[in-house]
Amino acid sequence: MAQSAQYEELVRQFSAFGAVRREMNRLMPADCHGGSASVLTLLGRHGAMRMSRLAELLSVDMSVTSRHVAHLAERGWIERSPDPADKRSRILRLTPAGQERLDELFRRTTELLAERLGDWSDEEVGRLTQLMARLRDSFGEGRTVPRPAPPAGEEALRTPAST
Repeated sequence: MAQSAQYEELVRQFSAFGAVRREMNRLMPADCHGGSASVLTLLGRHGAMRMSRLAELLSVDMSVTSRHVAHLAERGWIERSPDPADKRSRILRLTPAGQERLDELFRRTTELLAERLGDWSDEEVGRLTQLMARLRDSFGEGRTVPRPAPPAGEEALRTPAST
């Protein structure tokens, strides 16, 4: 297991990684900001799904998800249809135009990475990919952050009605 200093350095690297993310977002079309790209990517990866599942995968609340979905639906990139199992719910899926937009986003991102990592060996790029996939798996898609345990003695103060 890694030492505390290694985790501290990892935290610093994650903070600095924001610059990479910002540059990747700058190459996105003006009408497809990061949240929209995330929704398109998830629908492309997982296929049609309910909005509640999308919110879970995005790790955001339903109101934020709803705004992203409305933005994409207005542009014709996704469609919302009634869920046959529950008519109150909607199933979201990419449209052909949404798939084209997603393909364009991947193309732009791939070109940027190829440019910026052009001096990396194939082995280095492969290793980074493996480690990032492992990191993502360690966190799990849509996994919520565990809540910290209450301070000692506080648990005894809670009643069943207050939990």
